[in-house]
Amino acid sequence: MAHKKTHLPEKICPICNRPFQWRKKWALHWNEIKYCSERCRKNR
Repeated sequence: MAHKKTHLPEKICPICNRPFQWRKKWALHWNEIKYCSERCRKNR
């Protein structure tokens, strides 16, 4: 049975101003993550 992931932390991307949620692959570096995607990171 699937469960909803409503308790995950969020940040706002400074480039596109959209919220993005925590991902498992970012678990070790969540404090350093600033951008929601590679596209936003490259267009800073």
